[in-house]
Amino acid sequence: MKKELTSIKQTRLNTILDEATKLLVEKPNASMHEIAESAGIGVATLHRYVESREQLMIYLGFRAIKVVNETMKDIRLDEENCESYIPELIEALIPLGDKIYFLAHDAAINYHPEIEEEYWKLQEPVLRTVGLLQQKGYFRQDVDKNWIVNVLYSLLFLTWQQVVEGNIARKSAVAIVVDTFYHGFKAKD
Repeated sequence: MKKELTSIKQTRLNTILDEATKLLVEKPNASMHEIAESAGIGVATLHRYVESREQLMIYLGFRAIKVVNETMKDIRLDEENCESYIPELIEALIPLGDKIYFLAHDAAINYHPEIEEEYWKLQEPVLRTVGLLQQKGYFRQDVDKNWIVNVLYSLLFLTWQQVVEGNIARKSAVAIVVDTFYHGFKAKD
């Protein structure tokens, strides 16, 4: 896929990719010049790391998968007590809302077979957990679990966005998402 970089260059590339992800979530048609500016570098420096916008998008996809995957590795699925998986997942993934959004919505990476395969691997434990929660009666069984997971990913992105904009306090974000995910906006009895 890409040539091996020194650890310093890889760290710098990761910073560039993280900044590019944030910008492209807000402005999907941002130019390479705008992406470089957002990352605090010149466009020539950006081109030392990526040859084209297409290559940048592929790198962004792999970066998002790597970061989300590393985060999800720390969340254990205990099938007997699967109820705890979703709140832990929400807490871990809210800070990665831009990456979740990018993976779920960017058409440029959705047709790359290797990225698509890795993305489905990321979703596997979440889909399995939702299926278990459907069996236990937490979620309706007549709703496709892919729909439920997509709603979760949308909530994660929206929450990340609201936290960044200062509309939701970071400390209360997890509770809001968990409650919304399980109960919608129904008033408490």
